[in-house]
Amino acid sequence: MAATEEGWCLCKLLRYPEAVYVVYTGDVNVSGDQILEGAFRRFNVRLIHPVKFVFLRKRYLVEDSLYPHFTLLGQSLGSMFLGWEALMQCVPDVYIDSMGYAFTLPLFKYVGGCRVGSYVHYPTISTDMFSVVKNQNAGFNNAGFITRNPFLSKVKLIYYYWFGFMYGLAGSCSDVVMVNSSWTLAHILSLWKAGNCTSIVYPPCDVQTFLDLPLHEKKKTPGHLLVSIGQFRPEKNHPLQIRAFAKLLNKKGAESLPSLKLVLIGGCRNKDDELRVNQLRKLSEDLGVQDHVEFKINIPFEELKKYLSEATIGLHTMWNEHFGIGIVECMAAGTIILAHKSGGPKLDIVVPYEGDVTGFLAESEEGYADMMAQILSMSAEKRLQIRKSARASVLRFSDQEFEVTFLLSVEKLFK
Repeated sequence: MAATEEGWCLCKLLRYPEAVYVVYTGDVNVSGDQILEGAFRRFNVRLIHPVKFVFLRKRYLVEDSLYPHFTLLGQSLGSMFLGWEALMQCVPDVYIDSMGYAFTLPLFKYVGGCRVGSYVHYPTISTDMFSVVKNQNAGFNNAGFITRNPFLSKVKLIYYYWFGFMYGLAGSCSDVVMVNSSWTLAHILSLWKAGNCTSIVYPPCDVQTFLDLPLHEKKKTPGHLLVSIGQFRPEKNHPLQIRAFAKLLNKKGAESLPSLKLVLIGGCRNKDDELRVNQLRKLSEDLGVQDHVEFKINIPFEELKKYLSEATIGLHTMWNEHFGIGIVECMAAGTIILAHKSGGPKLDIVVPYEGDVTGFLAESEEGYADMMAQILSMSAEKRLQIRKSARASVLRFSDQEFEVTFLLSVEKLFK
């Protein structure tokens, strides 16, 4: 198993006392105890059973920075070499991938003789990506020079179709497939063709920790705090948040609002992420809103809770987010969510609960700015009603619900 948030919760929930649990990790410069402490600090997860760590030295082979072109193919081939290293150190009876390394599944199944399962939180390639290239739309994974050239667009589309076929073959090797949302389910069913062993298992959200925060109109400061939670990756589209926030501040009605502050909270994995943060700082300066924007990098869980307890609005701007644990955390903490009108947020999370509004969705800069202004201009009583509905709705994403659905799904692997 691999150490994502879902992976740690899988380790926590597996209840076979006679089993030995092994985590493959590329964190070679730290000890097992430090990894476990990091899992608690970042995800608030304490393991019930002891685990063994297998340290892998070829993790660099799956870093996207190693493959400036044909990134999907490069990372997938790299994951097979990484998987081979893992297999040579420890051959498990059951292998569960929670990192999205689908191309390791046939390796462990047919070379290692393992029963294999997958927890897919984001498809390596999706049918939406086919549409982006086919329609020659620019994006973080579709460069401008390709969108402007019909021939290159056709070549890339052929590459995507071929890769999607190979990805489907690899994924279909799974004996058990768990996906984290309705959006992910649709893409995995289309690509992996494994409907008979695929089910939705919403990811574990420690909602109780946030539900314990007092729910009231937040008046600790005279202004309003807006927060964003998410790793500083390009697909999270943090620039949209800053531009929409700047547009909000420049609106005519903004003068009547109390002081506003936007806090972007997220993790930096590497130097590329740190560069993105610096670019975001520069963007806020160019837009003249640097005094109203703060960045909080790799902060501990308790500090995250503090910000959510004080925030009025939680921002999320990723297009086709697979699920959105940060969105659930905002709603559980009593922060009114404003997310992108697509993917998991639209289909699974920011949906009416017993007929009541639980949050809001937007797509464009103008749309986000208008919706933020609308939320901030609501009465305290109206905002409190939305918070209560949102809190009640997220109980279906609790650790307890995850435990039931996960154990039911993986039972087949342990028979």
